Amino acid sequence: MASSYDFLLTTLAEHIGQHKKILVGFSGGLDSSVLLHLLVRLRIQAHQLSCERIALRAIHIHHGLNPKADLWVEHCRQVCADWQIDFRTEKVALNTRQHGIEAAARNARYHAFQHELQQGEVLMTAQHLDDQAETFLLALKRGSGPAGLSSMPSRMPFAGTTLIRPLLSISREELEAYAQAQKLQWVEDDSNQDDRYDRNFLRRNIMPLLNQRWPHFPQAVSRSASLCGEQEQLLDELLEEFLHSLMTSEGAIAIPPLENSSEAKRNALLRRWLNQCGVKMPAREQLQRIWSEVALARQDAEPRFRVGQQDIRRYRQQLWLVPQYQNLAGSLLEWDLQQELTLPDRLGTLLCAKEKRIENGVQNRIENSMTVRKPNRHEQVTVRFGVQGNISIVGRQHSRHSKKLWQELGVAPWLRERIPLLYYNEQLIAALGVFITKEGQSLPDDEGISVQWQRTTLHT
Repeated sequence: MASSYDFLLTTLAEHIGQHKKILVGFSGGLDSSVLLHLLVRLRIQAHQLSCERIALRAIHIHHGLNPKADLWVEHCRQVCADWQIDFRTEKVALNTRQHGIEAAARNARYHAFQHELQQGEVLMTAQHLDDQAETFLLALKRGSGPAGLSSMPSRMPFAGTTLIRPLLSISREELEAYAQAQKLQWVEDDSNQDDRYDRNFLRRNIMPLLNQRWPHFPQAVSRSASLCGEQEQLLDELLEEFLHSLMTSEGAIAIPPLENSSEAKRNALLRRWLNQCGVKMPAREQLQRIWSEVALARQDAEPRFRVGQQDIRRYRQQLWLVPQYQNLAGSLLEWDLQQELTLPDRLGTLLCAKEKRIENGVQNRIENSMTVRKPNRHEQVTVRFGVQGNISIVGRQHSRHSKKLWQELGVAPWLRERIPLLYYNEQLIAALGVFITKEGQSLPDDEGISVQWQRTTLHT
């Protein structure tokens, strides 16, 4: 009986190729049970043929959503013990604030997969033909374009390695027939019967009607998804060189060339820019707002548009993708210069040492250090963030308003409140790494101090 399902083994072997280290997402359900069983059979074949052994590991994600979840973990553990597979389980917490339960569970799963993958290991998951058709219809419901309608690729880059979905051409009916023939045991998630979830609604109410009317509907949908994927791949190739010419070394994208492009081309370029930055594909309406509210905002504005956990900002005729930083304006830290000072929001630390090297009172930078005058014993030293008003700095004859000064010195708006400001009492002495005020300069033959800002992360 098993020989009638050799095409499944052949399909799997073609997807594996030369990969010999495999991590399998193992829920214990029908699909992943079949995938794991097929991989065990391939491992046996490789051993019989004296080929390089296939190293199999399985990971089960415990979402904590079902009262039976602990029983599923034990089932998966026992299956892996019986089949001599290294087993891991990971309990995850779901963040449902921005997305629904389904999306939150999926995000948690793939985050756990990413964390568990070892060097040289590929990830395999068990989505099948019917899953692909459902994914296509869900994307259609959301109004997705070709990128969304391309659904799930059988192979894609993931976490520095490869995610492989070898069963996308196999129907659930074929998988169930194989499982019954092999007398496999699997768990049934009763939440799959809950029509409140969109995928369950499609699976229980819509797909049976479509399959009854058009028996090859899933295969047709899969072909359409593949064609959409090919169109997206072609656009990637055609736009790659132009997109590269628009992007700076810091990852920003130039606005003026986009103004001369058609809306369709501009949207395609913006989508690819955001994708390269790791941002989830925005809707068409979001792209229109990014362009009109950020790129085309008045010149003296400081617009921003939130996408996920980041902001799109405009600076010097470029669009920048910026983390959502903690608001530090108004923060005040007292600093004992004999001690290292830890800055907030992962900005790093400040160190202080005596400095004899003075160059005519001009800002002195040695390994991210600045030399300023030493405070007298009546002056309290503090570090603050966010400055307003006129400032006189070393090297400039006249004072300038802080906003104009930041602009002239090339400090982006979102960084201006993240520059540590050194104060003696209420007197601004320096913006560390940027400028020294005339009140903070160390005169010739004075005993100055060297303030070093050690940054722990990049904040651009």
